[in-house]
Amino acid sequence: MSKTANKFFKYRSYTPIPFLIIMLLYENANVWSLILGFIIALKGEFIRFWGVSWAGSETRTTGSVGGTYLIISGPFAHVRNPLYVGNILIYLGLGIMSFSIFPYLQIAALIFFFVQYYYIIKEEEGYLRKTYGKDYEDYTKSVPSLIPRLTAYKAENVEQPPFDSKEGLKSEKRTLQAFAIVSITIFLIWYIRRF
Repeated sequence: MSKTANKFFKYRSYTPIPFLIIMLLYENANVWSLILGFIIALKGEFIRFWGVSWAGSETRTTGSVGGTYLIISGPFAHVRNPLYVGNILIYLGLGIMSFSIFPYLQIAALIFFFVQYYYIIKEEEGYLRKTYGKDYEDYTKSVPSLIPRLTAYKAENVEQPPFDSKEGLKSEKRTLQAFAIVSITIFLIWYIRRF
């Protein structure tokens, strides 16, 4: 793993913190930004939950890239990296909710996270190509990395784990807590400043 990719992968749970601090310090929310931003972030969380219900706790590893299955079911049938798509939507939605330094902070965050995920995805795809060979090559030819396709990709010969929403909920617990805390904090700051 390259040094840059390794750093991004290892600390990917912490890289949103500087943006979060700026977002809260310069909060400038209004009713419409709260509603629209929350809807976007909620869609991102739904995509993440759907994804981890297929991928399970393997999505929580920070040591190195890897996985037991080549997952091509659920959201993975539409986009190769649904958890990163979900993250980007969550970050964007929370940024819109706060309306902090709008739109410059949101654009800067999007650029940063696209760069971060570019390096992480490159490493993960290297592992998947080496591990799953032709199955993965066929998958990459049909399913985009970050822009979802409308129809689901199918490959009957690729073994899949079972869909498990309980495991998904367990795996997604920290993200759900952070999502709730940040959303409520933005709303409370807006409410206190307004009233």
